[in-house]
Amino acid sequence: MPRIAIVDNEKLKDLQQKHYIAGICPVNRTGKECIKVEADGKLSIDEHLCTGCGICPKAAPLAIKIINLPEELAKKPVHRYGENKFILYSVPTPGLGKVTGILGVNGIGKSTAIKILAGAVKPNFGDWTSAETDYDQLIEFFKGSEAQGFFEKIKKGEIKVAYKPQQVDLIPKTTKGKVIDLLKKVDEKNELKKISNELQLNDVLNNDISEISGGELQRAAIAATVLKNADLYIFDEPTSYLDIKQRINVSRFIKAMINENNSVLVVEHDLVILDYICDLVHLMYGKEDAYGIVSGVKPVRNGINVYLGGYIKEENVRFRDSKIKFAEKPPIKKKHTKEAITSWENVEKKLGNFTLKSGKGSIHKNEIIGILGENGTGKTTFVKILASVLKQDKGEISHKVKVSYKPQYLEVSDELVVDVLKNAFHKYENQIVHPLNIVQLSLKKLNELSGGELQKVAIAYCLQNDADLYLLDEPSAYLDSEQRLILSKVIRDFIEHKGVSALIVDHDLLFIDYISDKLIVFEGKPAIEGNVTGPFDMEDGMNKFLKELGITLRRDPETNRPRVNKLDSRLDREQKESGKYYYA
Repeated sequence: MPRIAIVDNEKLKDLQQKHYIAGICPVNRTGKECIKVEADGKLSIDEHLCTGCGICPKAAPLAIKIINLPEELAKKPVHRYGENKFILYSVPTPGLGKVTGILGVNGIGKSTAIKILAGAVKPNFGDWTSAETDYDQLIEFFKGSEAQGFFEKIKKGEIKVAYKPQQVDLIPKTTKGKVIDLLKKVDEKNELKKISNELQLNDVLNNDISEISGGELQRAAIAATVLKNADLYIFDEPTSYLDIKQRINVSRFIKAMINENNSVLVVEHDLVILDYICDLVHLMYGKEDAYGIVSGVKPVRNGINVYLGGYIKEENVRFRDSKIKFAEKPPIKKKHTKEAITSWENVEKKLGNFTLKSGKGSIHKNEIIGILGENGTGKTTFVKILASVLKQDKGEISHKVKVSYKPQYLEVSDELVVDVLKNAFHKYENQIVHPLNIVQLSLKKLNELSGGELQKVAIAYCLQNDADLYLLDEPSAYLDSEQRLILSKVIRDFIEHKGVSALIVDHDLLFIDYISDKLIVFEGKPAIEGNVTGPFDMEDGMNKFLKELGITLRRDPETNRPRVNKLDSRLDREQKESGKYYYA
């Protein structure tokens, strides 16, 4: 049976422990060198000698993975990062005249796969010591597949690729100057004015790239990609940092780019947006940080349903133990007899040129209330007032309650995760620590964590504190679609078990739909004024919010997940006429 060994030497820094692991290996005891400590102090494992006994992973579970692969993977991989490092076995295929999505967990090789298609990573076919490959080797490797034709066209210069990277926050570190000057440099279509207008960049064109927000930076990066004359456009996570209104606008913009002569590839974790943008989808599965496989292409509806079901029938692969299903109809409106745990009335707060106002509202025991609204309309400000981080100028907050608050932006330090989450490890190991997969982060410092890892630690830190009300600001940011679904279940189970309440601010419609009992909707003009309305029952709140967005949602008949109707389609028109934007 083929197997791979993955060693994370960053998590295995004790030299004495490395020698101990080498000493307990049964193969080493026969006189062969299966596990050895190299001259540079790194531990390595010979996969050909490894018997898969499982002793070394038990000795260092956070650092060593021994994985038995299916027999069909006893083939040459597309790319490997080095000895005992991540392996990619296949790549997605762009469809001409189509938007093709790529869906999978973090650490499964999505970015690596699209970087190969973009030419940013040259595949080594498992031999990381070899010189760079040329297109003839690529064509030979993919002989008989659609990828063969793609790389043949790349070689002949018939396909030009434009690529928007995932980490747009790194752009100001490598690029200097005003937004307009940077976009002019890449404007091969002479459409700077048109595209800036469509992506709502006009107000920041004269700003320095280092001074614009994350959402503005994302839209500038999309503009820079689209302004190039290309045949294949690749967008790695194009909606991070964007609010729902901007996500819908960017989705429409990307869909409108497609013609019979070009293709688009999109990596996206917001399932509602992925479904809305794409015609087709590839699923990626395997083992995080170990190996990744790209499934065959599927129609987007079917592909997302297969993803939620956790089983790819054609490839006989199960990657989730249970199916994820959504409510069949909107929650029944309830009259609450319970006393409100907190309430507010006519709250006002002025911050510079921005003014926040609220009507009357309350939160009851054992409720999860979702908060929706554009960026810059005061959602975070209102949460901070409830959390007593900010003091309102006018109005009243009744029934002061004990609050635990997770802010939108996360602070880092050199503290160890296990020290920050002492209470969670002691009291909520099964409810929080294991489901969020935090054990493997326990000995890392906060400043060593990725964005997604830091997000999970911040959520766990918020939940471990005793409180009557938990306020979580954008908890799905940096998390992949799988982690978002797990997180929604963790939060819901935790709130129900403790009999407390939660307010959740987020821009992922599917996440909010899945987790919320009620909705608060923020209206107004970004950076000028915000109005707090609600809480509403889910149906009333969603109808109000979706009407403002100009979109309607239907339910998938198989999974009941929300899907955005095509603009001006028959169903879209019928739902708008009947006022049912949320449920058909």
